Amino acid sequence: MNDNMQLFEPIKIGNVNLENRIVRSATFEGMCDQQGFPTEKYFNLYRDLSKNNIGAIITGFAYISSCGRAMHPGQAGIDEDAKISYYKRVCHKVHENGSKIFMQIAHSGRQTMPQAVGGVVKGVSQKKSPYFQSAPTQMSADEVKILIGRFAEAAKRCQESGFDGVQLHAAHGYLIHQFLLPSINDRKDEFGIDRQSRIGTLFLKLIIREIRAKCGQDFPILIKISASDDYATTFTQNHFVQLVRFLDEMRVDAIEISYGTMDCALNIFRGESVPLDTILELNPRYRTRNIFRRFLTKRIIYPVAKHRFKKFTPAYNLHWAQMAKRFTKIPIVCVGGFRKMEDMTAAIENQNTDIVSICRPFICEPDLIHKIKMNESYQAKCLNCNMCAVMCDSGRSTRCYFGHYKLGE
Repeated sequence: MNDNMQLFEPIKIGNVNLENRIVRSATFEGMCDQQGFPTEKYFNLYRDLSKNNIGAIITGFAYISSCGRAMHPGQAGIDEDAKISYYKRVCHKVHENGSKIFMQIAHSGRQTMPQAVGGVVKGVSQKKSPYFQSAPTQMSADEVKILIGRFAEAAKRCQESGFDGVQLHAAHGYLIHQFLLPSINDRKDEFGIDRQSRIGTLFLKLIIREIRAKCGQDFPILIKISASDDYATTFTQNHFVQLVRFLDEMRVDAIEISYGTMDCALNIFRGESVPLDTILELNPRYRTRNIFRRFLTKRIIYPVAKHRFKKFTPAYNLHWAQMAKRFTKIPIVCVGGFRKMEDMTAAIENQNTDIVSICRPFICEPDLIHKIKMNESYQAKCLNCNMCAVMCDSGRSTRCYFGHYKLGE
Protein backbone atom coordinates (compact mmCIF):
# COMPACT_ATOMS: atom_id res chain seq x y z
CA MET A 1 0.00 0.00 0.00
CA ASN A 2 1.42 3.40 -1.03
CA ASP A 3 0.55 5.77 1.83
CA ASN A 4 1.34 8.77 -0.37
CA MET A 5 -1.30 7.90 -2.92
CA GLN A 6 -3.26 11.05 -3.78
CA LEU A 7 -6.58 9.41 -2.94
CA PHE A 8 -5.58 9.43 0.72
CA GLU A 9 -4.04 12.88 0.76
CA PRO A 10 -5.92 15.68 2.59
CA ILE A 11 -7.90 18.36 0.78
CA LYS A 12 -9.78 21.47 1.87
CA ILE A 13 -13.39 22.36 1.16
CA GLY A 14 -13.51 26.02 2.07
CA ASN A 15 -11.93 26.20 5.53
CA VAL A 16 -12.69 22.55 6.32
CA ASN A 17 -9.87 20.00 6.18
CA LEU A 18 -10.71 16.54 4.85
CA GLU A 19 -8.25 13.77 5.70
CA ASN A 20 -8.75 12.04 2.34
CA ARG A 21 -10.46 12.47 -1.05
CA ILE A 22 -13.42 10.12 -0.47
CA VAL A 23 -16.83 11.57 0.37
CA ARG A 24 -20.03 9.81 1.32
CA SER A 25 -22.56 11.30 -1.08
CA ALA A 26 -26.01 12.35 0.16
CA THR A 27 -28.03 9.19 0.74
CA PHE A 28 -31.67 9.12 1.79
CA GLU A 29 -31.98 7.71 5.31
CA GLY A 30 -35.73 7.27 5.96
CA MET A 31 -34.85 7.55 9.66
CA CYS A 32 -36.86 10.58 10.79
CA ASP A 33 -40.33 10.82 12.30
CA GLN A 34 -43.42 12.27 10.60
CA GLN A 35 -42.37 15.82 11.52
CA GLY A 36 -38.84 15.36 10.15
CA PHE A 37 -37.10 15.02 13.53
CA PRO A 38 -34.13 12.60 13.46
CA THR A 39 -34.62 9.36 15.39
CA GLU A 40 -32.10 7.21 17.21
CA LYS A 41 -31.50 5.28 13.98
CA TYR A 42 -30.45 8.53 12.29
CA PHE A 43 -28.00 9.22 15.11
CA ASN A 44 -26.61 5.68 14.98
CA LEU A 45 -26.17 5.85 11.21
CA TYR A 46 -23.91 8.90 11.32
CA ARG A 47 -22.16 7.68 14.46
CA ASP A 48 -21.19 4.48 12.63
CA LEU A 49 -20.20 6.16 9.36
CA SER A 50 -18.00 8.67 11.18
CA LYS A 51 -15.91 5.86 12.70
CA ASN A 52 -14.72 4.73 9.29
CA ASN A 53 -12.26 7.37 8.03
CA ILE A 54 -14.58 8.83 5.38
CA GLY A 55 -13.18 12.18 4.28
CA ALA A 56 -16.56 13.88 4.69
CA ILE A 57 -20.17 12.80 5.08
CA ILE A 58 -23.05 14.53 3.31
CA THR A 59 -26.44 13.78 4.84
CA GLY A 60 -29.54 12.77 2.93
CA PHE A 61 -31.63 15.69 1.70
CA ALA A 62 -33.46 17.66 4.37
CA TYR A 63 -36.41 19.87 3.50
CA ILE A 64 -36.12 23.58 4.26
CA SER A 65 -39.89 24.05 4.44
CA SER A 66 -42.81 21.66 4.87
CA CYS A 67 -44.11 22.82 1.46
CA GLY A 68 -40.97 21.28 -0.04
CA ARG A 69 -41.16 17.80 1.46
CA ALA A 70 -40.49 14.86 -0.83
CA MET A 71 -42.95 11.98 -1.02
CA HIS A 72 -40.52 9.59 0.70
CA PRO A 73 -41.59 8.70 4.26
CA GLY A 74 -39.03 9.43 6.96
CA GLN A 75 -37.37 12.40 5.26
CA ALA A 76 -35.33 14.72 7.50
CA GLY A 77 -36.34 18.34 8.00
CA ILE A 78 -34.32 21.42 8.91
CA ASP A 79 -37.31 23.75 8.79
CA GLU A 80 -37.64 24.76 12.44
CA ASP A 81 -35.41 25.71 15.36
CA ALA A 82 -36.75 22.88 17.53
CA LYS A 83 -34.72 20.42 15.45
CA ILE A 84 -31.35 22.06 16.15
CA SER A 85 -30.75 20.24 19.43
CA TYR A 86 -31.35 16.87 17.73
CA TYR A 87 -28.79 17.58 15.02
CA LYS A 88 -26.32 19.00 17.55
CA ARG A 89 -26.12 15.56 19.10
CA VAL A 90 -25.40 14.01 15.69
CA CYS A 91 -22.72 16.55 14.76
CA HIS A 92 -21.04 16.29 18.14
CA LYS A 93 -20.69 12.51 17.79
CA VAL A 94 -19.42 12.75 14.20
CA HIS A 95 -16.78 15.29 15.22
CA GLU A 96 -15.87 13.27 18.30
CA ASN A 97 -15.11 10.40 15.92
CA GLY A 98 -12.86 12.66 13.84
CA SER A 99 -15.06 13.09 10.77
CA LYS A 100 -16.71 16.01 8.96
CA ILE A 101 -20.38 16.35 8.12
CA PHE A 102 -22.36 18.59 5.76
CA MET A 103 -26.14 18.73 5.54
CA GLN A 104 -27.80 18.64 2.14
CA ILE A 105 -30.75 21.05 2.08
CA ALA A 106 -33.51 20.98 -0.50
CA HIS A 107 -37.01 21.81 -1.65
CA SER A 108 -38.82 19.32 -3.87
CA GLY A 109 -40.74 21.83 -6.00
CA ARG A 110 -42.95 19.92 -8.44
CA GLN A 111 -41.30 16.59 -7.57
CA THR A 112 -43.68 15.57 -4.82
CA MET A 113 -47.33 14.76 -4.17
CA PRO A 114 -50.11 16.80 -2.47
CA GLN A 115 -50.38 14.39 0.47
CA ALA A 116 -46.65 14.83 1.21
CA VAL A 117 -46.79 18.64 1.41
CA GLY A 118 -50.27 18.77 2.93
CA GLY A 119 -51.76 20.82 0.14
CA VAL A 120 -50.97 22.35 -3.23
CA VAL A 121 -47.74 21.37 -5.00
CA LYS A 122 -45.78 24.49 -5.97
CA GLY A 123 -43.30 24.66 -8.81
CA VAL A 124 -41.18 26.98 -10.92
CA SER A 125 -43.82 26.76 -13.64
CA GLN A 126 -47.10 24.98 -14.26
CA LYS A 127 -45.31 22.23 -16.16
CA LYS A 128 -46.16 18.84 -14.73
CA SER A 129 -43.51 16.28 -13.83
CA PRO A 130 -43.95 13.23 -16.10
CA TYR A 131 -43.26 10.96 -13.14
CA PHE A 132 -45.00 12.66 -10.20
CA GLN A 133 -47.95 13.86 -12.29
CA SER A 134 -49.02 16.47 -9.72
CA ALA A 135 -50.12 19.62 -11.55
CA PRO A 136 -48.05 22.34 -9.84
CA THR A 137 -49.14 25.90 -9.18
CA GLN A 138 -46.49 28.36 -10.33
CA MET A 139 -44.87 30.20 -7.45
CA SER A 140 -45.24 33.96 -7.46
CA ALA A 141 -42.09 36.10 -7.31
CA ASP A 142 -42.95 36.90 -3.68
CA GLU A 143 -43.23 33.19 -2.83
CA VAL A 144 -39.85 32.59 -4.49
CA LYS A 145 -38.29 35.33 -2.36
CA ILE A 146 -39.77 33.78 0.79
CA LEU A 147 -38.15 30.45 -0.09
CA ILE A 148 -34.79 32.15 -0.62
CA GLY A 149 -35.07 33.26 3.00
CA ARG A 150 -36.10 29.77 4.09
CA PHE A 151 -32.98 28.27 2.51
CA ALA A 152 -30.83 30.77 4.38
CA GLU A 153 -32.67 30.12 7.66
CA ALA A 154 -32.16 26.39 7.18
CA ALA A 155 -28.44 26.94 6.55
CA LYS A 156 -28.21 28.99 9.74
CA ARG A 157 -29.84 26.12 11.67
CA CYS A 158 -27.23 23.79 10.17
CA GLN A 159 -24.47 26.11 11.35
CA GLU A 160 -25.96 26.32 14.85
CA SER A 161 -26.29 22.52 14.90
CA GLY A 162 -22.58 22.12 14.28
CA PHE A 163 -22.55 21.02 10.65
CA ASP A 164 -19.31 21.85 8.83
CA GLY A 165 -21.29 23.40 5.97
CA VAL A 166 -24.28 22.81 3.72
CA GLN A 167 -24.79 21.30 0.31
CA LEU A 168 -27.49 22.93 -1.80
CA HIS A 169 -29.36 20.29 -3.78
CA ALA A 170 -29.42 21.84 -7.24
CA ALA A 171 -29.67 18.50 -9.04
CA HIS A 172 -32.04 15.60 -9.75
CA GLY A 173 -34.99 17.80 -10.71
CA TYR A 174 -35.61 19.39 -7.31
CA LEU A 175 -36.57 23.05 -6.98
CA ILE A 176 -33.23 24.79 -7.55
CA HIS A 177 -32.63 22.52 -10.54
CA GLN A 178 -36.09 23.35 -11.90
CA PHE A 179 -35.14 27.02 -12.00
CA LEU A 180 -31.94 26.20 -13.88
CA LEU A 181 -33.56 24.08 -16.58
CA PRO A 182 -34.83 25.83 -19.76
CA SER A 183 -37.08 22.82 -20.35
CA ILE A 184 -39.03 23.58 -17.13
CA ASN A 185 -38.48 27.25 -16.36
CA ASP A 186 -40.74 29.28 -18.67
CA ARG A 187 -41.11 32.22 -16.29
CA LYS A 188 -41.27 35.75 -17.69
CA ASP A 189 -40.21 37.51 -14.47
CA GLU A 190 -36.72 38.05 -13.03
CA PHE A 191 -36.50 34.38 -12.04
CA GLY A 192 -36.78 33.17 -15.61
CA ILE A 193 -34.00 32.06 -17.95
CA ASP A 194 -31.05 34.44 -18.28
CA ARG A 195 -30.64 35.62 -21.87
CA GLN A 196 -26.87 35.32 -21.87
CA SER A 197 -26.25 32.01 -20.11
CA ARG A 198 -29.56 30.44 -21.23
CA ILE A 199 -30.06 28.97 -17.74
CA GLY A 200 -32.02 30.26 -14.74
CA THR A 201 -29.44 31.19 -12.10
CA LEU A 202 -30.99 34.08 -10.14
CA PHE A 203 -32.79 31.90 -7.58
CA LEU A 204 -29.58 30.02 -6.76
CA LYS A 205 -27.53 33.22 -6.80
CA LEU A 206 -29.78 34.88 -4.21
CA ILE A 207 -29.83 31.76 -2.02
CA ILE A 208 -26.03 31.72 -1.90
CA ARG A 209 -25.88 35.43 -1.12
CA GLU A 210 -28.51 35.15 1.61
CA ILE A 211 -26.76 32.17 3.24
CA ARG A 212 -23.51 34.12 3.33
CA ALA A 213 -25.29 37.10 4.82
CA LYS A 214 -26.70 34.92 7.62
CA CYS A 215 -23.84 32.48 8.16
CA GLY A 216 -20.78 34.50 7.20
CA GLN A 217 -18.37 34.17 4.29
CA ASP A 218 -16.45 31.28 5.90
CA PHE A 219 -19.37 28.85 6.26
CA PRO A 220 -18.84 26.37 3.39
CA ILE A 221 -21.47 26.08 0.67
CA LEU A 222 -21.31 23.01 -1.55
CA ILE A 223 -23.54 22.56 -4.60
CA LYS A 224 -24.80 19.35 -6.19
CA ILE A 225 -25.65 19.69 -9.88
CA SER A 226 -26.82 17.44 -12.70
CA ALA A 227 -24.60 17.64 -15.76
CA SER A 228 -27.46 16.75 -18.09
CA ASP A 229 -30.90 15.11 -18.13
CA ASP A 230 -33.24 12.90 -20.13
CA TYR A 231 -35.78 15.45 -21.33
CA ALA A 232 -36.53 15.95 -25.01
CA THR A 233 -35.14 19.48 -24.67
CA THR A 234 -31.97 18.41 -22.97
CA PHE A 235 -29.62 20.37 -20.73
CA THR A 236 -26.74 20.67 -23.17
CA GLN A 237 -22.99 20.65 -22.72
CA ASN A 238 -23.00 24.42 -23.23
CA HIS A 239 -25.63 24.82 -20.48
CA PHE A 240 -23.42 22.73 -18.18
CA VAL A 241 -20.35 24.84 -18.90
CA GLN A 242 -22.34 28.03 -18.25
CA LEU A 243 -23.51 26.62 -14.92
CA VAL A 244 -19.96 25.74 -13.85
CA ARG A 245 -18.77 29.23 -14.85
CA PHE A 246 -21.60 30.76 -12.81
CA LEU A 247 -20.66 28.70 -9.74
CA ASP A 248 -17.04 29.70 -10.23
CA GLU A 249 -18.06 33.36 -10.17
CA MET A 250 -20.09 32.74 -7.00
CA ARG A 251 -17.02 31.13 -5.41
CA VAL A 252 -18.87 28.19 -3.90
CA ASP A 253 -16.66 25.81 -1.95
CA ALA A 254 -17.19 22.55 -3.88
CA ILE A 255 -19.25 21.33 -6.83
CA GLU A 256 -20.54 17.75 -6.89
CA ILE A 257 -21.29 16.44 -10.37
CA SER A 258 -24.24 14.08 -10.78
CA TYR A 259 -26.80 13.43 -13.54
CA GLY A 260 -30.48 13.48 -14.31
CA THR A 261 -33.82 14.08 -12.61
CA MET A 262 -36.38 11.99 -10.76
CA ASP A 263 -38.42 11.80 -13.96
CA CYS A 264 -36.01 9.04 -14.97
CA ALA A 265 -34.53 8.24 -11.58
CA LEU A 266 -32.86 5.02 -12.70
CA ASN A 267 -30.50 7.11 -14.82
CA ILE A 268 -29.31 8.99 -11.74
CA PHE A 269 -27.97 5.96 -9.92
CA ARG A 270 -28.14 3.25 -12.62
CA GLY A 271 -27.79 -0.42 -11.90
CA GLU A 272 -27.80 -3.98 -13.07
CA SER A 273 -31.51 -4.64 -12.62
CA VAL A 274 -34.92 -3.07 -12.04
CA PRO A 275 -36.88 -4.68 -9.16
CA LEU A 276 -40.19 -4.27 -10.97
CA ASP A 277 -42.31 -6.40 -8.62
CA THR A 278 -41.16 -4.30 -5.66
CA ILE A 279 -41.99 -1.10 -7.55
CA LEU A 280 -45.49 -2.36 -8.35
CA GLU A 281 -45.99 -3.27 -4.71
CA LEU A 282 -44.60 -0.16 -2.98
CA ASN A 283 -44.16 2.84 -5.27
CA PRO A 284 -46.88 5.47 -4.66
CA ARG A 285 -47.13 6.19 -8.39
CA TYR A 286 -47.12 2.65 -9.74
CA ARG A 287 -48.31 0.31 -7.00
CA THR A 288 -51.32 -1.79 -7.92
CA ARG A 289 -52.96 -5.05 -6.96
CA ASN A 290 -54.81 -5.21 -10.24
CA ILE A 291 -53.59 -8.32 -12.05
CA PHE A 292 -54.30 -6.86 -15.49
CA ARG A 293 -52.44 -3.61 -14.77
CA ARG A 294 -49.46 -5.51 -13.41
CA PHE A 295 -49.41 -7.70 -16.52
CA LEU A 296 -49.71 -4.66 -18.79
CA THR A 297 -46.86 -2.88 -17.00
CA LYS A 298 -44.52 -5.87 -17.00
CA ARG A 299 -45.17 -7.06 -20.54
CA ILE A 300 -45.79 -3.85 -22.50
CA ILE A 301 -45.02 -0.61 -20.64
CA TYR A 302 -41.75 -1.66 -19.00
CA PRO A 303 -40.15 -3.24 -22.12
CA VAL A 304 -40.71 0.06 -23.94
CA ALA A 305 -39.60 2.27 -21.04
CA LYS A 306 -36.40 0.36 -20.28
CA HIS A 307 -34.82 1.53 -23.52
CA ARG A 308 -34.44 4.93 -21.82
CA PHE A 309 -32.37 3.47 -19.00
CA LYS A 310 -28.63 4.04 -19.09
CA LYS A 311 -26.36 1.13 -18.26
CA PHE A 312 -24.15 1.12 -15.21
CA THR A 313 -20.51 1.73 -16.09
CA PRO A 314 -17.61 2.54 -13.76
CA ALA A 315 -17.30 6.24 -12.86
CA TYR A 316 -20.10 7.13 -15.26
CA ASN A 317 -20.09 10.90 -14.55
CA LEU A 318 -16.33 11.31 -14.67
CA HIS A 319 -16.19 12.88 -18.14
CA TRP A 320 -18.47 15.67 -16.88
CA ALA A 321 -16.24 16.22 -13.85
CA GLN A 322 -13.21 16.37 -16.13
CA MET A 323 -14.96 19.01 -18.24
CA ALA A 324 -15.93 21.05 -15.17
CA LYS A 325 -12.32 21.21 -14.04
CA ARG A 326 -11.45 23.09 -17.21
CA PHE A 327 -13.60 26.02 -16.12
CA THR A 328 -12.94 26.33 -12.39
CA LYS A 329 -10.36 25.83 -9.67
CA ILE A 330 -13.10 25.07 -7.15
CA PRO A 331 -12.83 21.46 -5.87
CA ILE A 332 -14.84 19.12 -8.08
CA VAL A 333 -16.55 16.12 -6.51
CA CYS A 334 -17.63 13.30 -8.83
CA VAL A 335 -20.33 10.80 -7.86
CA GLY A 336 -21.52 7.73 -9.72
CA GLY A 337 -20.10 4.28 -10.31
CA PHE A 338 -17.00 4.18 -8.10
CA ARG A 339 -16.59 0.58 -6.93
CA LYS A 340 -12.86 -0.18 -7.26
CA MET A 341 -9.92 1.52 -5.65
CA GLU A 342 -8.07 1.60 -8.97
CA ASP A 343 -10.90 3.67 -10.54
CA MET A 344 -10.92 6.10 -7.61
CA THR A 345 -7.15 6.44 -7.65
CA ALA A 346 -7.00 6.95 -11.42
CA ALA A 347 -9.73 9.60 -11.28
CA ILE A 348 -7.73 11.63 -8.75
CA GLU A 349 -4.23 11.05 -10.12
CA ASN A 350 -5.32 11.82 -13.71
CA GLN A 351 -6.85 15.06 -12.38
CA ASN A 352 -10.30 14.21 -13.71
CA THR A 353 -11.79 15.10 -10.33
CA ASP A 354 -10.52 16.33 -6.98
CA ILE A 355 -12.74 14.14 -4.80
CA VAL A 356 -14.67 10.91 -5.41
CA SER A 357 -18.14 10.57 -3.94
CA ILE A 358 -19.78 7.26 -3.08
CA CYS A 359 -23.36 6.45 -2.15
CA ARG A 360 -24.62 2.86 -2.33
CA PRO A 361 -21.41 1.01 -1.36
CA PHE A 362 -21.43 2.73 2.04
CA ILE A 363 -24.94 1.38 2.65
CA CYS A 364 -23.71 -2.20 2.75
CA GLU A 365 -20.09 -1.47 3.77
CA PRO A 366 -19.62 1.56 6.02
CA ASP A 367 -16.05 0.30 6.55
CA LEU A 368 -15.27 0.35 2.82
CA ILE A 369 -12.30 2.71 3.17
CA HIS A 370 -10.60 0.40 5.66
CA LYS A 371 -11.00 -2.47 3.20
CA ILE A 372 -9.58 -0.67 0.19
CA LYS A 373 -6.67 0.62 2.24
CA MET A 374 -5.83 -2.96 3.20
CA ASN A 375 -6.36 -4.39 -0.27
CA GLU A 376 -5.73 -2.24 -3.36
CA SER A 377 -7.62 -4.70 -5.58
CA TYR A 378 -10.70 -4.71 -3.36
CA GLN A 379 -14.06 -4.15 -5.08
CA ALA A 380 -17.12 -2.92 -3.19
CA LYS A 381 -19.74 -5.56 -2.52
CA CYS A 382 -22.56 -3.37 -3.83
CA LEU A 383 -24.44 -5.26 -6.57
CA ASN A 384 -26.03 -2.12 -8.07
CA CYS A 385 -29.33 -3.96 -7.73
CA ASN A 386 -31.35 -0.78 -7.00
CA MET A 387 -33.32 -2.36 -4.15
CA CYS A 388 -32.11 0.22 -1.62
CA ALA A 389 -33.26 3.02 -3.93
CA VAL A 390 -36.66 1.51 -4.71
CA MET A 391 -37.31 0.82 -1.03
CA CYS A 392 -37.07 4.55 -0.26
CA ASP A 393 -40.80 4.58 -1.08
CA SER A 394 -41.61 1.86 1.45
CA GLY A 395 -41.46 3.78 4.73
CA ARG A 396 -38.60 1.56 5.89
CA SER A 397 -35.17 2.83 6.81
CA THR A 398 -32.55 2.63 4.08
CA ARG A 399 -30.44 -0.51 4.17
CA CYS A 400 -28.80 -3.07 1.91
CA TYR A 401 -31.14 -5.94 1.06
CA PHE A 402 -28.37 -8.33 0.11
CA GLY A 403 -25.81 -7.59 2.82
CA HIS A 404 -25.38 -8.22 6.50
CA TYR A 405 -24.98 -4.70 7.79
CA LYS A 406 -28.08 -2.69 8.65
CA LEU A 407 -27.60 1.07 8.83
CA GLY A 408 -28.57 2.75 12.06
CA GLU A 409 -28.93 -0.45 14.09
